[in-house]
Amino acid sequence: MPDIKRQIKLVTEQHVLPDVPSEVEGFPMREWSIEIYVVGPNDEQLPATCFEKVTYRLHESFGKRATQHLKNPPFRIQEQGWGEFDMSIVLQPFSQPKGEQTVFHDLNFQQERYESLQQFTFRNPKPELIERLRESGPVGDANGAPKPEKRKKTSKTGSLSRCEGLIDVHLIVFAHTRIRENPIKQVKHRSTHEKADQKRHVVQLDQASRRAR
Repeated sequence: MPDIKRQIKLVTEQHVLPDVPSEVEGFPMREWSIEIYVVGPNDEQLPATCFEKVTYRLHESFGKRATQHLKNPPFRIQEQGWGEFDMSIVLQPFSQPKGEQTVFHDLNFQQERYESLQQFTFRNPKPELIERLRESGPVGDANGAPKPEKRKKTSKTGSLSRCEGLIDVHLIVFAHTRIRENPIKQVKHRSTHEKADQKRHVVQLDQASRRAR
């Protein structure tokens, strides 16, 4: 099965928590969340059912919560903090533990809501995964790509038939030629007999004339 590509959308939302004291002066505490979706063929936002598990790897300052595993779409993670940082997100395709890939995400507080797109390639997807990928777009032969034409094998019987066909054509031409030649020979044959009869008739007339004298 060929590789299948999908666009993955990361939706980040954040806002200030005015009632929560800040740990660092000048940096208010915020609550932020991230959700993961698949982009459909018409740019629609679809559930990422093609993934079985998502692992978020946050900044080490989150302690025990620095690594979080989520198994249900939209794989929402929600945390509180005061600083921006880069995180890695490990995406594991459905029914393919060895097919996981890592994407990187910039958590920032410039906007209350923002989206980022990531390209994900599903390599050698299994039938179970292919069925889930159908929910978000074409897969395999369904993508409209033409199938390679298969060359037809020429059987020995087929070759013989063509040879027999050629032989039959030659026989027809030969027979036609013979038919055309035969009438000429017949005409020549008749002409020869007619000339002989005429000569005999002339001789008989000459003999009769001499007797009359």
